[in-house]
Amino acid sequence: MTNTGYSLDLSEDVQEVKQWVHEFARDVIRPAAHEWDEREETPWPIIQEAAKVGIYSLDFFAAQWLEPTGLGIPVAFEELFWGDAGIGLAIVGTGLAAASVAAVGTNDQIAEWVPQMFGTADDVKLGAFCASEPDAGSDVGSIRTRAVYDEANDEWVLNGTKTWATNGGIADVHVVVASVHPDLGSRGQASFIIPPGTQGLKQGQKFKKHGIRASHTAEVILDNVRIPAHLIVGGKEKFDERIARVREGKRSRGQAAMRTFESTRPSVGAEALGVARAAYEYALDYARQREQFGRKIGDFQAVSFKLADMRMQIDAARLMVHRAAWMARNGKDFDNAEGSQAKLLASEVAVRVTEEAIQILGGNGYTRDYPVERMHRDAKIFTIFEGTSEIQRLVIGRTITGLPLR
Repeated sequence: MTNTGYSLDLSEDVQEVKQWVHEFARDVIRPAAHEWDEREETPWPIIQEAAKVGIYSLDFFAAQWLEPTGLGIPVAFEELFWGDAGIGLAIVGTGLAAASVAAVGTNDQIAEWVPQMFGTADDVKLGAFCASEPDAGSDVGSIRTRAVYDEANDEWVLNGTKTWATNGGIADVHVVVASVHPDLGSRGQASFIIPPGTQGLKQGQKFKKHGIRASHTAEVILDNVRIPAHLIVGGKEKFDERIARVREGKRSRGQAAMRTFESTRPSVGAEALGVARAAYEYALDYARQREQFGRKIGDFQAVSFKLADMRMQIDAARLMVHRAAWMARNGKDFDNAEGSQAKLLASEVAVRVTEEAIQILGGNGYTRDYPVERMHRDAKIFTIFEGTSEIQRLVIGRTITGLPLR
């Protein structure tokens, strides 16, 4: 047959990473998942183990982000979250802060601060990205945290409260989104790098969550936090130029920023896929072994049809995630919000599949003695963070109609 160049096969490099991460998830993450879910604490020993083998490292994350097909990150993340979502997020949570600097930071900022977010195998560090606020979740234009330029001291002064921050307060480097020109809404915002030990930054409330309990989520309080002027991400000169364009009535680069944000959504979809696949595989194995009325329950149509639907939904969502990730890596425009489509479908599939897994296990599935209960709790967050399902539908609807939907 003639090779047309189209293939769904993973490259050899991606297959090797998939196997490597899968083995780590199977041998290190899974055995510890129940313990850290119950403890609701950051799983430092697991993060350190991931750092020792090279999975929690700047080199690993960079290599996967730059992998030519775009599938490095989604494949690796699916395997980590197949192991456990809470521990998985504890391992990859730094990536969002690192990506926010790597995407628009100056070369000097990237070289100096991104490595400090990971540390080394012997001295593990964390990064935190702080955007949401008590009154500004989906509505990012309502951010109240202020950054004021102190010209006399060539410093930025930040005040405000951030919430839902992964690694918030325990991270070594925080990246904080703040409003410099409130009258311009989201177009007047910028991100700021807060170095380790900066006075005035402290952790507020740590949240006790429904799921992903091994991932630290907390408020971050900024009280007259002073940082050098050059720590505005992208540099002050570029920010001032952008603001000048906005005030002149020219189009800002907000759409470009939206495309960047859109391109990260497949990785969140991949995380949801990992949870869904784990629940499906557990339910499938259970259905093959559990007997009722003298037969394996998987032999009953009521159960086998559930498994068929679960498998079909997972495979469909993975195809969408991989398509969007490939598009993002290869510079294809998301003309139909393919990134949001992938994240939306995968997250809702994770909720449905984990619920069906509990149903297949019956009473056992509802107890903490079986992992599908934890997986169901973990799955729900994917329809909420990184853009709720409602926001994803808004983005998709606005994109495909070209109308300013409200």
